[in-house]
Amino acid sequence: MTTRTLGRSGIEVSALGFGCWAIGGEHQTADGQPVGWGKVDDDESVRAVRRALDLGVTFFDTADSYGTGHSEEILGKALGKRRDDVVVATKWGNVFDADTRTLTGTDATPEYARRALTASLRRLGTDRVELYQLHISDADPARAAELRDACEEFVAEGLVRAYGWSTDDPARAAVFAEGPHCTAVQHRLNVLQDAPELVALCERLELASVDRSPLAMGLLAGRRGGSLEAGDIRSRPPAWLPGYADDGSGADPAWLARIDAVRDILNADGRSLAQGALAWLWARSPRTVPVPGFRTVAQAEENAGALAKGPLTAAQLAEIDRLLGR
Repeated sequence: MTTRTLGRSGIEVSALGFGCWAIGGEHQTADGQPVGWGKVDDDESVRAVRRALDLGVTFFDTADSYGTGHSEEILGKALGKRRDDVVVATKWGNVFDADTRTLTGTDATPEYARRALTASLRRLGTDRVELYQLHISDADPARAAELRDACEEFVAEGLVRAYGWSTDDPARAAVFAEGPHCTAVQHRLNVLQDAPELVALCERLELASVDRSPLAMGLLAGRRGGSLEAGDIRSRPPAWLPGYADDGSGADPAWLARIDAVRDILNADGRSLAQGALAWLWARSPRTVPVPGFRTVAQAEENAGALAKGPLTAAQLAEIDRLLGR
């Protein structure tokens, strides 16, 4: 199991994608809340993307707001002449000031969607993206229907092959799913945070479940304690980011206890903790495509190493549910 089909699009991708939020570097909201993962080394980011390619990863997920455009630029640079070997996903909806690396609001108009797509294509150095995703998780469903229709226009023009919505709300995801070229929902899913309604929706409507936070923002990659740099979103976690202490001291002990309860299962068959967490996602549904983040070649190698080990067994999946009281 090294490839999966991206929903009903027919597009084949590696069963593991790479999320490019972290390689965007530092950025913030208008009130100074960090929304990046801290400082990055762009040369290392490029090396990590290229190493992932060599290891069989063909799906990369970014957004125009990650690093206020920087993530798209770095991904485009890293792919270079290998652009046609991969499937690129990006997102739109957040408005930002690239000069100050600040998010300034949202824009859910079809007119902005077109401007944002044009800018993303320029930064990525490409003439199309395979998956274009609405990045406003709580957008009004009626307005979202207009954006869905705009995406159909982008498909007809050859700028986009398919589209989806990054949202944790099944009802909103279903609005986009009414479009013939909607192929994915990007949503939070990991061992500690199941999403049964969204997984069921994806299976029923033949959509890809593109899984963000597959490693629970680093907790399922072994992050336990210690201070975090000021530019790291986890140092001042917003309300939607559980698992980290509000005072910046690091991981929540209650979350670490839950990880410890299932650690032996995730580590079975020679897997690292992160590889076991990815294996859980593949076992969870045939529709899942996890997109863990990365900043280094070593992280790229560890995550990509999960492909060779495949999914957990049904018995292991059931035992994890029992241990977590689900």
